[in-house]
Amino acid sequence: MIKHIVMWKIKDFAEGNSKEQNCNKIKNELEALKSKIPCIKSIEVGINFSEDKAAYDLVLYSEFEDENALNEYQNHEEHLKVAKYIGLVREDRIIADYKL
Repeated sequence: MIKHIVMWKIKDFAEGNSKEQNCNKIKNELEALKSKIPCIKSIEVGINFSEDKAAYDLVLYSEFEDENALNEYQNHEEHLKVAKYIGLVREDRIIADYKL
């Protein structure tokens, strides 16, 4: 089992939307990938409410059977569409992948 976790800091305003609007858009689009990419075992996206300066705005938690499934997800055209948009609206990103 592979756990894939990504956190983003989102720009205050980008692509005509506020940070809140972009967080909601990204959350909806990422969670919709579950029905489009069969190799996703589990996916959830959370929007941060903490006002701590170290906090990131958005977090993705997802699970995959193995590294091949993670690679399939990362290179799937539907994921790449969402990733492209995220690239336009993010300030920073951190990522962790680990095996259970």
